Amino acid sequence: MLIADGVGNRLREERERLGLSQEEFGTRVGVSRGTQKKYELSGASSIDLKYVTALETLGVDATYILTAARTLGEGLSRDEAAILDQYRAIPEQDQRALRRFLKAMFDDAGQ
Repeated sequence: MLIADGVGNRLREERERLGLSQEEFGTRVGVSRGTQKKYELSGASSIDLKYVTALETLGVDATYILTAARTLGEGLSRDEAAILDQYRAIPEQDQRALRRFLKAMFDDAGQ
């Protein structure tokens, strides 16, 4: 995989898309605010694999961060992509509630 220029900018873009401060984002992916700031400034030269894995867990497309090519969401309709973006932007507790709601709807539809 070729790492593209602009990793730091894409990290900041994704953090802002999620509506998180550097400290909040860093905490969720297991680094300090200072480390997150450094990653956004210096990009790929200092990012480790554990961090990249944590990005995926947070719902960030790590391939996009590293290569500038999106992989998550390929094949989605415009409406589906909008729903996914909205889901990613809401707090974790609301995501859990939404997952429970959707599971209940799915289970009910299967009857």
